[in-house]
Amino acid sequence: MTRKVFYSFHYVPDNWRVSQVRNIGAIEDNKPAKDNDWETVTKGGDKAIEKWIADQMSGRSCAVILIGAGTANRKWINHEIIRAWNDSKGVVGVHIHNLKNSDGKTSAKGVNPFEYITHGVSGKKLSTIVKTYDPPGLTSTDMYNHIKNNLEKWIEEAITIRGKN
Repeated sequence: MTRKVFYSFHYVPDNWRVSQVRNIGAIEDNKPAKDNDWETVTKGGDKAIEKWIADQMSGRSCAVILIGAGTANRKWINHEIIRAWNDSKGVVGVHIHNLKNSDGKTSAKGVNPFEYITHGVSGKKLSTIVKTYDPPGLTSTDMYNHIKNNLEKWIEEAITIRGKN
């Protein structure tokens, strides 16, 4: 089943890697914000950013956190995770550090961003509830194919997990 999802990621170092994941056909079209759109939004301050994120998440069933070297514990990444969870959306993490960027380079593996967020009801770290995947393989192509072959399943699983928590 094709789902509408919200992608959360650290833009500057990971936008090329993210574009590879966005092009996987299992996920319904989800156009990224253009640089000038984001600049316009950020000029409006925190409330404008929060509204923009809420609008972007509207109608989505899951937030896919694409984890690069610097994703964890960023203010707006944390906000997007919490917002998605509080809005009863599935939440899943996928490490993308081994996908090549536009220069053909991979990056260091990032920390699990769910380690920094506490589940309100249980008080446990969200990392004990939300699943995070680190695609195996020896090449960027192997990792891309693993994501391509599993992303839809991971999203469905995240939605099920959220329904139980």
